[in-house]
Amino acid sequence: MNDLNKQVTDELTRLGADLTGFGDLAALPSDMRSGLPIGISVGVRVPREIVRGITEAPTLAYWDYYHSGQDSLDQLAEAGAEYVRALGYEAFALTRKNTQFVGALRSALPYKTVATRAGLGWIGKCAMLTTEKFGTAVWFSTILTDAPLDCAEPVNESKCGNCPACTDACPAKAISGKLWNANLDRDEFFDAAKCAAVARERAKERIGVDYSLCGRCIAVCPRTERYLEAGGSDAIA
Repeated sequence: MNDLNKQVTDELTRLGADLTGFGDLAALPSDMRSGLPIGISVGVRVPREIVRGITEAPTLAYWDYYHSGQDSLDQLAEAGAEYVRALGYEAFALTRKNTQFVGALRSALPYKTVATRAGLGWIGKCAMLTTEKFGTAVWFSTILTDAPLDCAEPVNESKCGNCPACTDACPAKAISGKLWNANLDRDEFFDAAKCAAVARERAKERIGVDYSLCGRCIAVCPRTERYLEAGGSDAIA
């Protein structure tokens, strides 16, 4: 890790990041990445107590954290981009308000794409970014920049193997079980529309919220379970 990588990583960790990675995005179309060649992937883990509650269905605690956690992640990305700009480089925080969509349930530059290129994990069978340390219990944002950062080797293939956990648990049956690779479109292995529709039904039924919220695939992932077993409880900010 060069000195600049360490500076940025240390600052993002101070701001609350649990994972930070640097990915080369130069091969992607320029308009997808705002003309900037490097993606800084920033991950924040979901607290264990929240994850433990959603094994069977969404909870009000998960609903509350879903919004507060995403707000905090946006603030982290904005503060990180400001820090990189103060070092003399261009930087753009790809927060929720800055995200462009190219159709229903599809963003122009998904956070998880940047995370795979930054070497932080792979796309699981449930189409969520999966990491060794936190499983799928981690949310991401992105900072785009032209800073001369050393980039990681991208992750281009799934490490889920023959694990059936999320496929079997999905209430919507939206998960085909096919393994992801970097050349496979999401729609070839995961039905996002079916997931969203059934998640909305379940959230309305279980917690009275008209929003697509489920989380079972997060809780049942074996790597998530290892994260839960690695510690007791967390204080929820």
